[in-house]
Amino acid sequence: MSEDNFNLSMRKFLKSVGVTSQQKIEEAIRAIDAGSGLTSIDLTVTLTCHELGLRHEVKGTVELP
Repeated sequence: MSEDNFNLSMRKFLKSVGVTSQQKIEEAIRAIDAGSGLTSIDLTVTLTCHELGLRHEVKGTVELP
């Protein structure tokens, strides 16, 4: 696989992760009671690849409207 194909494949994967993750978070937020009093949520994303022995976590906080 050429480096260009690798980069294209990686970007396609990461775009899919970003788009689907945002959709799932938004669905979950809409499903909670509007009177819940939540002003922010803490999120953790875990990336794993068994072939590479990779496990990476990204943590963050998202402010709610």
